[in-house]
Amino acid sequence: MAESSMRGSRDSSLVNSTETKAMVPDNIKAEQAEPNNALDFTGEEERKQPRWWENKPYEQKAVDSAYGWVVVVCGSLMLMFSMGCVNSYGSYQTYYHLNQFPSEEMSTLSWIGTLQWAAMNAVGIPAGILCERMDTRLVSFIGGLIMGAALIIASFCDSAVWKLLVTQGIIFGLGASLVFIPAVTIPSQWFIKHRPLAVGIVVAGGGVGGLWLTPATDSMINSLGTGWALRITGIIVVVINSVCSIGMRNRLRVQSRDKVVDFSVLRDIRFLCVFAGTICGTIAYFTPFFNMPSFAVVVLGHSTSFGTNLVTIINAMSTLGRVVTGQVAVYLGNINTLLICTLMAALSELVLWLPFETTGTTVASAVIYGLFCGGFIGLIPVIMADLWGVQRISTIVGLVYIASFAGGMIGAPASGAILDTVGHNTDFKPTIAFSGAFMSVAFIFFVGLRFIANKSLFSKL
Repeated sequence: MAESSMRGSRDSSLVNSTETKAMVPDNIKAEQAEPNNALDFTGEEERKQPRWWENKPYEQKAVDSAYGWVVVVCGSLMLMFSMGCVNSYGSYQTYYHLNQFPSEEMSTLSWIGTLQWAAMNAVGIPAGILCERMDTRLVSFIGGLIMGAALIIASFCDSAVWKLLVTQGIIFGLGASLVFIPAVTIPSQWFIKHRPLAVGIVVAGGGVGGLWLTPATDSMINSLGTGWALRITGIIVVVINSVCSIGMRNRLRVQSRDKVVDFSVLRDIRFLCVFAGTICGTIAYFTPFFNMPSFAVVVLGHSTSFGTNLVTIINAMSTLGRVVTGQVAVYLGNINTLLICTLMAALSELVLWLPFETTGTTVASAVIYGLFCGGFIGLIPVIMADLWGVQRISTIVGLVYIASFAGGMIGAPASGAILDTVGHNTDFKPTIAFSGAFMSVAFIFFVGLRFIANKSLFSKL
């Protein structure tokens, strides 16, 4: 009878254990399973240690540890100089147009900056594959070398625009991708509780870089010319990135898969909602940055410096927003916070900018849009980690940035064409409506994601 009682006790404990496991959500089970799956080096694995260039774990560090913040600081500094160089390209474009290539159309010169951003997003999948199969410290180090070399070579290309398109544009963008993908994905391995804040701080680094690199670049160009400005910036990029890449250690080693890229995620309706929402949001994203300065001059009658200040306001608030919304997401949930950010960004255009032609409402629109559009940029990688786990985040984020590439290539030319053909360069309402409408559609896709992931209206998600 005692044996029967012991057997019954064991059966009961097994049932309770099974029921307890069944109640744990999939994403939480994945987080709990990561350390064991990723850091188990018993048996055959002990005899097959990764080679020096392959992905390695950094000992057996716990999540939310102090070293995670070292990764955050390193990633933020890396984005400060990669994204900062992209954001400060306008200084070079102005000098090229006025002095170096006065016969070239401004639209042709703007393609240099466009190709920087496009190349960085277009090669997101290859960059994600490298991060999964190589040591991310090596990947980010190589990316920094490519960026620096591209700028230094571009400093000697003062005879033809196509040379700058290749060097300062495409090659720099390829290197920036090898820096960007590790910087926004590796911090998610080190955090669970503070993951939104950590990634928000990293992404904010790009905004900070744009704020101070733009006047610094102007000063170097005015004092030394574009050649030395490019060389100095290239050297700084190599040095800073080389030092910071040392800190970009993996906490987990991704298990090898037969497929180089697992496209099964494309059959997941949640991913399709994120992909479509990212395309629509990116189509809308750049319109205030590109058109609000012209709106201030043409419609409001202000000086060009006032228009430039509006862009500075958007960039500054965007930097703040990436950090603040990351902290808010810790309490409200990442998808819930993304919904708030997307909705407020759309309303700032449709309610404040579109119907009014006053200085106060325009400045208010710039402040609110900047604050919430920053959250839109910073929360996407965090949501990827929450929904699919950090083991696959590098390639999944790479897929999502293909959507960002597509949206950017559609949005900026389309808004310019609408302003030229419909607004005749004086009526900005069609362009503003275009941007606000696409941001609203992005909000609808993210609402779909929210209720597919969890139908409970008030749950933290």
